[in-house]
Formats: sequence, C-alpha cells, structure tokens
Amino acid sequence: MSLGNDMPDDPGAPANTDPEGTSPNEAEAAVDEARRAQVTPDGNVPAGAAAAADADIAEELDDIDAEVADSLLTDTDGATESAEDDAMRDAQDDEQTPSVDQQLEEMTADLKRVSAEYTNYRRRAERDRTATFELAKAQVAGDLLPMADDFDLADKHGDLTEDGPLKAFSDKFTKLITDLGVEKFGTEGDSFDPNFHEAVQDASSGDEKIVATVLRSGYRMGDRVLRTAMVIIGDPE
Repeated sequence: MSLGNDMPDDPGAPANTDPEGTSPNEAEAAVDEARRAQVTPDGNVPAGAAAAADADIAEELDDIDAEVADSLLTDTDGATESAEDDAMRDAQDDEQTPSVDQQLEEMTADLKRVSAEYTNYRRRAERDRTATFELAKAQVAGDLLPMADDFDLADKHGDLTEDGPLKAFSDKFTKLITDLGVEKFGTEGDSFDPNFHEAVQDASSGDEKIVATVLRSGYRMGDRVLRTAMVIIGDPE
C-alpha cells in the first residue's frame, strides 16, 4: 500500500533510496535461491559448493567479529581518553580552585585593606570637622571685633573705670573672646612685621622699624590672623 502520489510506504528503506540496494528479505531469498541452484537433481549439495558456502559464511562471520572487536576497541579507547580528559580537567580545576588557607589569607588581606581605608576616612572626617569648627569660631570672632574696638576706644577715653557701667560688660566680652581662643596683638615698641601689622604711615628713617603708634589692635586665633594691627612705623629709641 502506498501513500499516494506514487510514494512508497517506507521512503527511507534502502530499496526505495538506493536503486541498487537490497532489503534483508531479498538478500535472504537470493541466498536460498543460490543454494537451491547448487542442489543436484538427486537432492544433494555438491561437496565443493557446500565447502565454498561454509567458507564464505565463516569469512563473513570473521568480518563481523573483526568489526565488532574494532567497535569495542574504539569505544574502549574513547572511554579511556574521555576518563583521562575528565581527570585532567578535574586536576586543573583543583589547581585553579584556591585552598582554604589561601581563601583565608585573601579575606584577611581584604579585611586589613578595608580597615585601613576606614581608619583613613575617619581621620579625614575628623580633620575636616575640626577645620570646619575652627573656621566657624573664626567667623564668629571676626564679627565680634568691631565691639572689641568700641571697648578699646572707651578705655582710651576713661569710660572703663572700676565703678563705671561699661566695666562689667567689657570684662564679660573679654572673657568671651578669650574662651574662643582669640588673642590681641599690636603693642607700641614691637618690631614691625608686615604679616601682622598694617602700616598706614612710615615715620622711620633707618632700616630697623618698630611699631610707634597702634591705631587699631590686631587679633589672631591660634595660627590664624583674624585681623592685622593698623600701626604707624617709627624708629627705635
């Protein structure tokens, strides 16, 4: 029975794909026919023909055994090579995989690095915090300097006597800026230093210059100069 359009039931069969191919049934029928052809009229098979047939069968069996042996040997060699490849890959993986001690050393090194980075971060943060705090204090102290000038002027006019009303305020103000770390500088007779003194007049005649008159006191906070002293330069006596 065909499938229609002249297509055979088994398109993949050797008889349908190879014009010269022979199916197992046809091959067996051909062998039987050959044997019948060798049978004599009296029903016996000639000895030479039987021997030749046996020899052919033995040769075919030897060929089959050889093919099977080769197949088994190939499979065995392939399995051996595959096992050797797997063992080699496992050995390479074992070499590439770090041991417990190596992993512990790497983790310890990472922990030390992170700890050092954190310590440096804390130092930078503390330094920045201190610098910000000192800057804020300097700004506050700088805003208070005009009031300090007023108290200095009142002192020159004699308004800061012990029984005067401004004395108590002056003392409290002085304590406030002192607690902030503010220090007054600029006294008559000091050596002139352009880093701390602002000269508005130079009345000196020699190379050595001193502060002859202080027009406005200077203030500093630690190493930071809040304001230079305004002075008149003169010669030493």
